Amino acid sequence: MIDSHCHIDFKEYNKNRQEVMDRAQQKLKAIINSGASLGGNRRTLKLMDEYRGFLYPTLGFHPSNASKADYNIIEKALDEIKQNIDKIVAVGETGLDYHELNNEKSRKRQIRVFKTFIELADEYELPLVIHARDAEKEALDMIMKYSSIPNIIFHCYGGDAITASRIVDEGYYLSFSTIICFSKDHQLLIKDMPLSNMLTETDSPYLSPFKGVRNEPSFVEEVIKKIAEIKSLPGSKVDKITEKNAKKIFGI
Repeated sequence: MIDSHCHIDFKEYNKNRQEVMDRAQQKLKAIINSGASLGGNRRTLKLMDEYRGFLYPTLGFHPSNASKADYNIIEKALDEIKQNIDKIVAVGETGLDYHELNNEKSRKRQIRVFKTFIELADEYELPLVIHARDAEKEALDMIMKYSSIPNIIFHCYGGDAITASRIVDEGYYLSFSTIICFSKDHQLLIKDMPLSNMLTETDSPYLSPFKGVRNEPSFVEEVIKKIAEIKSLPGSKVDKITEKNAKKIFGI
C-alpha cells in the first residue's frame, strides 16, 4: 500500500510524529508527502532526509495559500523548488480551490499561480499533483494545453462524474482519500472508475475515516478496503493495482 498524498510535516504531528511514521512503515511501502507552502516544502525536504527510501516529497503551493500569500513568498517557493528539483517526485500540490471563494481577484490570483506551477512541471517534465475543489473542470481545461507533463494526478478528487470521465479519457489519474469511507457521493463516483487510473491517499491529518481520531497514513488501508467493497473485488487486487500506479507515476 502507498499513501499517495499526506502532510506529515503539519504541526498536528509534532507531538508524536515518530509513532505515526512507525505505524506507517509497518503497513505501507511508501508515502508521498506533499508540500503546500514555503515552510511546508522545507519541512518536507527534511522529512525526506529522515525517512529516505520511504517518504518521497512533492513540493508546491496550495491554492488557498496562493490566494493570500505575498508574491515574494511564492517566488521564493518556486526558486527553492527549482534548487531541489532532482529530489522531488512531482510538482504540487497546486491548483484551484473555489470553495467559499467568490472574490474574482483571489480566483485570478490562484489561476496565475497555478499556471506558473503547471509550466514548472511542463518544463522539467515532472508529474503534477492538482488540488481542485469546485474548479475541477477549469483545472482540467488549463492543464490540457501542456504536453510535456508525464503524469497528472487530481488528488482527493471530489468533482462530478463527467469531469472524472474526461480525466480518465486523457490518461490522467484520480486519487481517492479516506473520505470515501463516509461519503456516498464519492462511493458512487468510484463505482464506474477504472482501477488503472486510481491512486489511494489519506490527505492526513484531514478526513479521518474514524470519528474523533486524527487521520494518518496507515489509515490508507481503509481506502483499499472500501474500494474493494464498492467494486466487489479482493482487497489484494485493489492494493496491487493502486500501488503499481503510484510507483509508476512517482518513479519509486
